[in-house]
Amino acid sequence: MKFLKFILFPLVPVYLLVIKLRNLFFDKKIFKSKSVNAKIISVGNITIGGSGKTPLVIYLSELLKSSDKNVGVLSRGYGRKSKGYKLVSDGNEIFTSVQDSGDEIYHTVLECKIPAAVCEDRVLGAEKLISETGVDNIVLDDAFQHRWVKRDIDIVIIAQRFLLSDEFWVDNLLPAGDLREPYSALTRADVIILNRKFADKQDIPDKKKKFFANKNIFTAYYKAISFVDIVKKDEYKLEEFKGQKSLVVSGVANPVSFLNVLSQNHVDISNKLIFKDHKKYTFREVQRIRKSFYATNSHSVVTTEKDAVKLMNFAKEFDDIDIFFLKIKLELDDAESFNKIIYNE
Repeated sequence: MKFLKFILFPLVPVYLLVIKLRNLFFDKKIFKSKSVNAKIISVGNITIGGSGKTPLVIYLSELLKSSDKNVGVLSRGYGRKSKGYKLVSDGNEIFTSVQDSGDEIYHTVLECKIPAAVCEDRVLGAEKLISETGVDNIVLDDAFQHRWVKRDIDIVIIAQRFLLSDEFWVDNLLPAGDLREPYSALTRADVIILNRKFADKQDIPDKKKKFFANKNIFTAYYKAISFVDIVKKDEYKLEEFKGQKSLVVSGVANPVSFLNVLSQNHVDISNKLIFKDHKKYTFREVQRIRKSFYATNSHSVVTTEKDAVKLMNFAKEFDDIDIFFLKIKLELDDAESFNKIIYNE
């Protein structure tokens, strides 16, 4: 991978020029953001993968729902097989499969039970979601770079682990690094959340502090809640898995945090299958999981909630295996102040 990034490094100035021109056109109103008939809260990042957008989308959706807001979620539907606009759910019924909607929004719908849709054209998607479901608040998923929809609040979430990295092939612009935009793009953000996941809180590196000056900065973390049987939906306390030898299955961008929290809860993670992010599980992978499970004499299979929404489609193939996902929840260190911004108090 580093060799490929090295080969592609000469393209970084070209990429930078393109995104700077695009943002300039929006700033100068040559490209115009369009308002829709709903409050828009955008959730995005400046890096590729693993920042915690989906847990934040779920946090915001549940927050607004609990205050009796008619909230929905709109996503591009990364990795889906379908194209165009798809109504994923009206809040009561789910109309698509995880393959046609994408794992992240399907996960959100299962968790929050709210209206949701996917569409590459966010303006069209927002307008159709509003007309079909009557939502008046929309959480726009992965939309910091998608400026065609005018937003009321622009939230950027950044993984603390990424922020602390000074590795050249990580802390650099695409295609040589993992940055979608330079840190200077954070001037557009109304709120910045630093997600430490399961790690301790650390200070922003001195050389990067200037990009966070005069911003609403919040810190967030993940709280492990329980293990849930993906077929039966039965829920188990974390302590019940202490000392258990499990086969760990993960298909997320940065599985390090997932593996760490399992270790912290004394789950044996020596046996694991790590797939690429947004893994599209097929019968072949399911057979591989089954084979590894029996070969390692594991007591169970433990996976992430994002993987679980895809693996549950193979309930029949797993009828002789106990398979669970780790249920986590995003928490904010100063939730009261953050919530006031969301409520415009």
